[in-house]
Amino acid sequence: MNISSYIQDLLYRYECVVLPGFGAFLSQKQSAYIDDQSNEFFPPNKVISFNRQLIKNDGLLANYIADAESVKYGTANNMIQEFVYDLENSLQNEAKAELANIGKLYLDSEDRLQFEPFTEINFLTQSFGLDSYKTIPVQREVYKKQVEEIEEKAPLLFTPERRKSSLLKYAAIGLIALGVSSFAGLNIYSSQVSKHNIAEQQEAESQLQEQIQQATFIIDNPLPAVTFEVEKQSGNYHIIAGAFRVEENAQKKVDELREDGHKARLIGANKYGLHQVVYSSHQGRREAINKLYEVKRTNEAAWLLVQEL
Repeated sequence: MNISSYIQDLLYRYECVVLPGFGAFLSQKQSAYIDDQSNEFFPPNKVISFNRQLIKNDGLLANYIADAESVKYGTANNMIQEFVYDLENSLQNEAKAELANIGKLYLDSEDRLQFEPFTEINFLTQSFGLDSYKTIPVQREVYKKQVEEIEEKAPLLFTPERRKSSLLKYAAIGLIALGVSSFAGLNIYSSQVSKHNIAEQQEAESQLQEQIQQATFIIDNPLPAVTFEVEKQSGNYHIIAGAFRVEENAQKKVDELREDGHKARLIGANKYGLHQVVYSSHQGRREAINKLYEVKRTNEAAWLLVQEL
């Protein structure tokens, strides 16, 4: 039984696998890239690193081993402790230790633990089956020189048939250019005519307006002026007579209240879609409350609404 194989399995699915009492192996996604020196293309992968500070048991590795080996959780923890003990002994005695397909641990000149990941295995499942390969640079300049050399050695000659077809080709190009220029000239002329017509129309309208302003209308027997006094209700205090789902019913209520001498009106629908009918609206709160007491003698359901319309 090799604990490193279980760590390897978990690195495919998790970004952090803790080896309790020793450290944690971390994986970070890396995009595809090309090595400029070797011209080698590498697919997306996971870069494995090691953190000595993360040693607390999170149960991930132990639970996985217990399930894979069909043992109890405590037994799996004991197996992990033995594996960590062997790693520590290997580092003390040989100053290095390896985890198969994951990486190499070693002590540097200052007795600090270092980790060097292996790159043979790609732990990114989305890149399964993708391998690195070397790219071949395109020799564009070489091919260009070869073409130029061939053209110098074998110049192109025009036979009468080819010359005739070339002349026809140039004639067709000339006709197309002539048609395009004519079409462009027609568009310019049409644009100028449109601008002229618009200017003439604007001038005629201006003259008509001046004539209308200068005209004087004389009426021998003018009708007497009629003055209507309309009282406009305003204020944020409203005496509500009722709220109706159907607007026609609300208007009927307004007509009834006006017949009784109230200054009833509709103030629109509330947030529930009900059309509100008011007895009257007032500027002051005291005035509105007095009106409310008055209408409650005949309508107990009346109430005061404070709202800016």
